[in-house]
Amino acid sequence: MIKRISIPLVLLSVLFISSCGVNKKTHQALVQQHQDLAELYQKSQVDLAESRSRVKSLEDQLEQERKNNASLKDALARLQATLDNSISNTSQGNANISKLVDEINASNKYIQHLVNTKAKSDSLNMVLTNNLTRSLSREELKDVDVQVLKGVVYISLSDNMLYKSGSYEISDQAGETLSKIAKIIQDYKDYDVLIEGNTDSDPIAKANIRNNWDLSTLRASSVVQALQNNYGVDPKRLTAGGRGQYNPIANNSSPEGKARNRRTQIIITPKLDQFMELIDKAPESAEVPDTTE
Repeated sequence: MIKRISIPLVLLSVLFISSCGVNKKTHQALVQQHQDLAELYQKSQVDLAESRSRVKSLEDQLEQERKNNASLKDALARLQATLDNSISNTSQGNANISKLVDEINASNKYIQHLVNTKAKSDSLNMVLTNNLTRSLSREELKDVDVQVLKGVVYISLSDNMLYKSGSYEISDQAGETLSKIAKIIQDYKDYDVLIEGNTDSDPIAKANIRNNWDLSTLRASSVVQALQNNYGVDPKRLTAGGRGQYNPIANNSSPEGKARNRRTQIIITPKLDQFMELIDKAPESAEVPDTTE
């Protein structure tokens, strides 16, 4: 009886032992699998967190790019408006520049016209001056100053050459010079002639002459009458005038200045067409006589 029971017990023991051995291996495998799964889960959690962080970063970047894109659109719109305005201004500017160039060209033409006119006027003035002075000697030119200003001829005669001291009577030595000036006046019959007397600032001390106004006018009248009576100049062309001491050309504080202010001017006013005629009458070599010797 005992032998029969022992065999099943042995078998059961073997089976139990075998069964326990299988469960331990499975358990160990399960434990290992659990550990692997735990590690994988942990890793997945880390990866998920990193992914979420990257997604958040990308979303922030996307939002920033959207803002940048909006700013670029605004900047582009402003640039386009500026470009449109520049194009409009350029068109207007081109028109203004073209107008300015036309004005500059017109101004240049006018300036050239003035230069040519000035050169022509200077040439005419030189011709007329030479005509008026070529018959005068060097000695006479020391007391005679001839200028042409703006088409008007000024012949200035010193009182030392024309008059006796402190008088309005013409001196004998003035006759030859006046005769030459009278010939020039006679050559140009249509010119008007003004004889203008001038004095210095010293008051006159003559019983029959009240002041420098009287003296300057009387001196001018003496020259007018000499031109009329002695040299046959038409009196209709002549005018006598006095300016006293009130038209000085130098300072009256020195003897030299006073001597320059005591003068009689013969002012000849030709017309433009008469100026043109002077060119044909000019000498071949129109040189002003040298007065330096």
